[in-house]
Amino acid sequence: MSPKAGTRQGWGFVAPALLWTAAFFVAPFALMVWLSLSRLEGRTVVPGPGLDNYIRFFTEPSLLRGLVVSLEITAVVTVVSVALAYPLAAIIAFRVPRRWQRVVLVLAILPFWTSYVVRSYAWLLVLGQGGAVNAALMGLGITEAPLQLSATRFATVTGFVHFFVMLLTLTIYANLVQLSPNYARAAADLGAGRVATFVHVILPLTLPGVVTGAFLTFVLCMGDYITPQILGGNRELTLPQLIMMQLGRRGDFPMASAMAVILMAVVSLAYLACARWLRVERI
Repeated sequence: MSPKAGTRQGWGFVAPALLWTAAFFVAPFALMVWLSLSRLEGRTVVPGPGLDNYIRFFTEPSLLRGLVVSLEITAVVTVVSVALAYPLAAIIAFRVPRRWQRVVLVLAILPFWTSYVVRSYAWLLVLGQGGAVNAALMGLGITEAPLQLSATRFATVTGFVHFFVMLLTLTIYANLVQLSPNYARAAADLGAGRVATFVHVILPLTLPGVVTGAFLTFVLCMGDYITPQILGGNRELTLPQLIMMQLGRRGDFPMASAMAVILMAVVSLAYLACARWLRVERI
C-alpha cells in the first residue's frame, strides 16, 4: 500500500469521529460563544459582537458570587472526597482478600445504581429536621432541638461527597492494585517506616489516579445543578443554578451563554493544570 493510500485510509477511519465532534461539540460551542457576544433587548436577541455580558458578570456581585460559591463547594468536596476515598481504596486493595475485592467494589459502587435525583431527595430526608441525623443527635442528648442541616451548604457538600467518594475509590484502587509489593519491601530494607514509605513511595506512584479522580470530581461537581438545587435550598446559588435562572425566568440566552462559556473556561483551566502536573510527575 502506498503512503498516500494509507493516509486516505487513515482519514477514512478518523472522519466519522471528526464529523461527530464537529457536529455535536464544535458547532454548538461556536454557536454558544457567538450568542454570548450578543445582547438581549426586550425579548429580542441582538447580534454582537460585544463583551457586555462578560463585563456584567464580573461587575455584578450576585453573578460573580455564583462562581465563587461553585469553586468553594467544589474545592471542599474534592478535598474531603480524596481524604475519605484513599483509605477506603487502600483497605480494599491491601486488606481485603483478593477473592472478595470484586464483591466489596460492587458494594462500594452501589450508589451509582441509584437515580441521582433519588439520592439527593434521600439525603434531604436524612438531614431534615425530622430526619435520622437530628433524631440521633437528640436521642444521644447532644442537641435539645433539631438542627438546620438541610437546605444548607453542608447538605450540598454531603450529597456530593456521598457520590464522589465512590468515584475516587475506583480510580485510586486501580492504581493501588498495580503497585508491586517490592516497592514497599525495598523501602523497608532501606530503613523507611510505614509513614515514610507511604509519603515517598506509595503516594507518588498513585498520584495519577488521585489527580484523575479529583479532576473528574471537579468537573462533575462544578457543573452540577440537581444536587445544589435540591439540597442547597436556594440560599446561595451556584453558577449552574444562575445559568438556569437566566434561561427559565428571564429568557436571557446571551447572558446564560456567557456564563456557560466562563464555566467551561474554568474547567478547561483545571484540565490544563492537571495535565501539566501529571506530565511533570511522570518524568
